[in-house]
Amino acid sequence: MNKAFDTIGVKAGIEAENGVYAALVRELINNEGAFLINLMASPGAGKTSVLCRAIDALKGRFSFGVMEADMDADVDARTVAEHGAKVIQLHTGASCHMDAKMTLEGLRALGSPLPEVIVLENVGNLVCPAEFDVGADMRLMILSVPEGDDKPLKYPLMFTVSDWMLVNKIDTAPIFDFDMERCENNVRALNPGMRIFPVSARTGEGMAEFAGRLAEAISSAIAKKRGANEEL
Repeated sequence: MNKAFDTIGVKAGIEAENGVYAALVRELINNEGAFLINLMASPGAGKTSVLCRAIDALKGRFSFGVMEADMDADVDARTVAEHGAKVIQLHTGASCHMDAKMTLEGLRALGSPLPEVIVLENVGNLVCPAEFDVGADMRLMILSVPEGDDKPLKYPLMFTVSDWMLVNKIDTAPIFDFDMERCENNVRALNPGMRIFPVSARTGEGMAEFAGRLAEAISSAIAKKRGANEEL
């Protein structure tokens, strides 16, 4: 039977365009020898608090740039700037995520040379940001204890595409019905290679271990990029 209309695969076109910009992001950060982290979490999970702790722990080793993505506010940008990072505020308007084109614009706004470590603090939610490759070296997500250990079952894509996960606010575990072992099992079923770090940005528990491992990953990646650039 003949159709009286055409069907257009809009999502495929969006993904293809995003892939082009993601490649440009990778080219830029590789040429600059920089390391880009896409930081994702729900609102209130503690992205900014964790980020400030990490910057304080590592700013003696690396220079930091932060792209703060919010629909409208600049509260987090002002907070992060107080910790010595170069900050760019990105207002996404009605968009609930950052895509690769927006990320490229933010990187260019940071100027050249880029800071050695750049963190994109993505818009707060566990759905849309997981769908877009922004060209980052690492996808780092945060799950907070009050959200519950069943979140991997409800939002599987975020837990599937992320490289590392922080379980934040573990100091509140006695208050909430949160089972760390059950949470880890739920995550491993989706992503066996996920590195998981229980932390508390409020008390500092677990942050030294996380910061140390992160520094190792950053140093290794930057050394490889610089070595590849020297060979060109």
